[in-house]
Amino acid sequence: MDLSIFGYQFMQNAILSSFLGGIACATIGVFVVLMHMPFIGVCMSHAAFAGALLGLWLGFNPLIGAFALSLSSAAIIGPLADRGELNPETSVGVIFSLMLGLAFLFMGLMPGTKSGALELLWGSILTNTRGDIILLGIVAVLVIGLVSLFYKEIQATIFHRDMAISVGIPATLVLYCILFLTGATITATLRSIGGMLIFSLILNPAAAAYQLTYNMKRMFLLSAVFGVISGWTGLLFSYLFNIPSGATIVVTSSVIFLIAAAFSPKRKVKKWQQKPVMEETQ
Repeated sequence: MDLSIFGYQFMQNAILSSFLGGIACATIGVFVVLMHMPFIGVCMSHAAFAGALLGLWLGFNPLIGAFALSLSSAAIIGPLADRGELNPETSVGVIFSLMLGLAFLFMGLMPGTKSGALELLWGSILTNTRGDIILLGIVAVLVIGLVSLFYKEIQATIFHRDMAISVGIPATLVLYCILFLTGATITATLRSIGGMLIFSLILNPAAAAYQLTYNMKRMFLLSAVFGVISGWTGLLFSYLFNIPSGATIVVTSSVIFLIAAAFSPKRKVKKWQQKPVMEETQ
C-alpha cells in the first residue's frame, strides 16, 4: 500500500475532518439514542440538506441555508413536542415530510446540472477545505464543552424530564439546546458525509456504545471512539478500493454496531431475565 497519499493536503484535511466530525456526531448520537427519538436525526439531516439546496438555487452559501433550515426545524419540533397533543415522533414525522418535499422541490428548481446537489446528497470528505475543518472544530468544541458543563442537567432531562423540571432544572431549555446542537452538528458535517447519510453516523456509534455499557459517561466516550474509528477506517477502505468515502464511513459504522450488538453483555442479561418467565408459561 502506497502511504504517500497521506502526505497530501486533501487527505490530511479528510483525516482531521473525520476525527472532528466523528466526535461531534457520535456525541449528539448519545442524546438521540437515550431520548428514544432517532427520527430527530433523520428530520434535521433532511432539513439541512433542503437548506443547502435552497442556497445553491438562490446563489448564497449552502451552509448558511443548511444551518437556517435545520435550526428552524429544531425551533418547530420543540414546541410541537411540548404543547401539541401529537406524539413527539408524529410531530417530527410531519416536519420530516415537509423538509423532504422542500429538498426535492429546490433540487427540481435548480437550473443546469445537479452536481452540487449530488455532492451534498452523498458527501465528499476528500474535498473538505480548511474552512470546513474550522467549522467542524468549532462545533466539536461547542458540543463537548456544553456536555461537560451541563452534564448533570442533561442527564436529568434525558432520563426523567418531568422530575428534572420539578427540582428546578430548565429541562425545556436543555432540550432545545440539544436540538440546536444536533442541527449545528449536522450542518457542519453535511459536506463531508452527505444529507442522506449523516443520520447513520449520528446513530450507529452511539447505538454501538449503548450495547456495551450502562454508564452514560462511558457511553459518550465509547461513542466518540467508534465515530472516529468509523471515519478513519472508512477513509482507508475508500482509498484502497476506490469507493465513495461517505458511504464507506457509514457502512463501517454499521459494521461496528453489529459487532457491538453481537458481543453485548446486555443480551445475556435479557436472556437471564426472560428465563423465569418462560419457565412459568410452560
